[in-house]
Amino acid sequence: CRQLFHSPSGPGSVPRPALKRGQPSDRDTPVKAKRQRRVAGSCDQEASVELVAWLEPSRSAQLEEIENLLVNDDQELIGDFSKPHLLPTVEGKDPGLKYISPGTLAAVLTGHFSSFIESSIIVDCRYPYEYEGGHVKGAVNLPLQRDVEEFLLEQPIVSLDASKRVIVIFHCEFSVERGPKMCKFLRERDRSCHEYPQLHYPELYVLKGGYREFFFQFPNHCEPRDYRPMEHPAFKEELRKFRGQNR
Repeated sequence: CRQLFHSPSGPGSVPRPALKRGQPSDRDTPVKAKRQRRVAGSCDQEASVELVAWLEPSRSAQLEEIENLLVNDDQELIGDFSKPHLLPTVEGKDPGLKYISPGTLAAVLTGHFSSFIESSIIVDCRYPYEYEGGHVKGAVNLPLQRDVEEFLLEQPIVSLDASKRVIVIFHCEFSVERGPKMCKFLRERDRSCHEYPQLHYPELYVLKGGYREFFFQFPNHCEPRDYRPMEHPAFKEELRKFRGQNR
């Protein structure tokens, strides 16, 4: 029951984004819709979005429905098995995680999925000096595990509209180590708070290529419009301090 995905540092001085909080809905509203939307990005590709949900008459019926969807649906389901992933995914280093391209993140930022998303939380796992040197607009800086627990789990962010989603997108400089590890950490802690398969945050993504790739493709979506690498020679002491805290 404590498995991760089958489907699918101290906060900086920038104010955390205003997000709606409330009590999780006990059940989903029956929805089945397919819509074609244009996704802004480097490839201007067209993404097919399929939303599937059901009204559970009983626990056994819910489990049977989950099994049927797993067998019959080509698209993998999010962490609580309630519906397929909304965002188009790409292949990444860790097969247990769901990766999105910089173009897909840009599409989220420009409202291309606003009909389906109530809150999109972009978690920047880099160290504060990196974040202050340039970050994705609206991203919150959470470089340490305790920061993630405090921001996301002490008062969970939930959708007040049962037809819309809360998604969390993690990244670090390259999204090779810090971002993926923090994504896994949130899923583990979230699982430990619930009866399987319920979750506060069933839909988690990792930005492939991290901030570095996103900045080079979409600098207009970054503030300040700059990129400060982790191993910047002027911040050796800060790097040593935060590496020690992570250990």
